[in-house]
Amino acid sequence: MAKTVRKKKKSRAYKRTRFVFWTVFILFITPFVILGYILFSAAGDTGKPILGDRYEGDLNPSITSDQLKQISSAVKGMSGVEDTHCNLAAGTLRIYADISDDASADAASSLASSIYDEVSSVLDPSVYFSQHDNMKMYDLEIHVYTEDSDADAADFVYVVMTKTSSMDAPETQLVSEPVDADLAEELRRKVEERNQPAPSASSGGEMSVSAGDTEDTSSPAAAE
Repeated sequence: MAKTVRKKKKSRAYKRTRFVFWTVFILFITPFVILGYILFSAAGDTGKPILGDRYEGDLNPSITSDQLKQISSAVKGMSGVEDTHCNLAAGTLRIYADISDDASADAASSLASSIYDEVSSVLDPSVYFSQHDNMKMYDLEIHVYTEDSDADAADFVYVVMTKTSSMDAPETQLVSEPVDADLAEELRRKVEERNQPAPSASSGGEMSVSAGDTEDTSSPAAAE
């Protein structure tokens, strides 16, 4: 009877010891397993793009392809517009209009306003280009320019009209002319000076003496 009791006690002690061992072992190894899984997952995802939608819950209603085609067709039919195309990317609608090369800055600004009116007739600015209900909406950029292939021409004109979703009204800027002409001229002059090579010492006034012009002071005649 006593032996049986001792065996039961030993059995219970062995089970308790085994339970404690495995509990401690699992608690000890768990952080290493988690860390290894994180490192393995990070290594497997290396080089893969992180896909997502940063405008989730915004841009509602969305601009459709049919609306873009309607705007592009309307702008292309406007007087003075030689070519145009629309681009919708990253929540910004950009409209580019290449106009007559002899157009003035005032004419380009006026045409940008007309294009804005055409866009507004298709896309209501208060809906598509203004924040509402804590929702971010589209930004609008209208680019009107001349001399598309020669931006350095003296008569080059480039006007940009911008209407972000946080602006109450669009703003127009003549980007082909500097805001501060004196500062722009000073910066251009500094760039030209930096690009011009500095004259080397050998390119200055040099004096050369030929072998026949040297005087031999070692001979008696020279000493006299």
